[in-house]
Amino acid sequence: MRAPRHVRLTTPLVRDGGVLREASWEEALDRAAAGFRGVPGDAYGMFSCSKATNELNFMAQKFARVVMGSNNVDSCNRT
Repeated sequence: MRAPRHVRLTTPLVRDGGVLREASWEEALDRAAAGFRGVPGDAYGMFSCSKATNELNFMAQKFARVVMGSNNVDSCNRT
């Protein structure tokens, strides 16, 4: 049975052995960070949107360049 569309998650879920379970925010964020750690810079890219604020686009490119070590940053601003 599918959950109604208006139901929202209030806690993060993590997958253990193919099964989703509730987790703390700290555990969920640690797992997400661990997933990014092994990605080489040339395998990562960031695409931002012209409808976002300049500040958000700046932070997106800063994340890609400084945290992920990638110069693969693009935006729909140039279209």
